[in-house]
Amino acid sequence: MEVKKVDSQGRVILPADWREAEVGEGRELYIIKRKGYLKIVPKRRVDLTEDFDKADLGVESIGNWKEFQKRFYEAGA
Repeated sequence: MEVKKVDSQGRVILPADWREAEVGEGRELYIIKRKGYLKIVPKRRVDLTEDFDKADLGVESIGNWKEFQKRFYEAGA
């Protein structure tokens, strides 16, 4: 934890080591306003394809969509 001063324009200097490690080249942050405090979170790109091949649906391929839907919904019930 560090104590920082806010300048006359409302700016705060973020620690350089944190900026380098967490913010990186994107230089964008989310600032979340809460009652009594601010939460600063680095904005990062999310790779949505990262988990595509990890889902196991219990079938080799989907040849018959109606049959797949039937099995899928039965498994969830």
